[in-house]
Amino acid sequence: MTDPIEQGARAAAQRLTTPAYANLAHEVEVALHNRGTDRRPVQYTDPVALAGLIVSIATLAWTVYNDIRSRNSAAPASTPDTVARRVRLELDQADMPTPPLAPADRDRIITTTVEETLRAAPEPDSDHRR
Repeated sequence: MTDPIEQGARAAAQRLTTPAYANLAHEVEVALHNRGTDRRPVQYTDPVALAGLIVSIATLAWTVYNDIRSRNSAAPASTPDTVARRVRLELDQADMPTPPLAPADRDRIITTTVEETLRAAPEPDSDHRR
């Protein structure tokens, strides 16, 4: 089974790649490889740190999505807006450095990463078919 966190982070990196961050997809691969280690960027200003932020957002989005889904299985699947709102709140409360990004850039990164992570999520019925 494909990992929605990895798939979402990779797809978000593809969408967020710009000439200034031309190697973002590669840096996300590095960040995914280092996921779960103690290596954390101090600031989110370069492509390596931005990649780490994308992986962190994808991980948090997947956790929030599963939390919402498990609390109310009768409700329709969580919308990207609902998950993105909770991700923003949890990032604001997290014990991690505040990224020196413009608020619009931060929101775009969060929105894109949440959308791609949820797009990679398996359909709820497919979890029970195996």
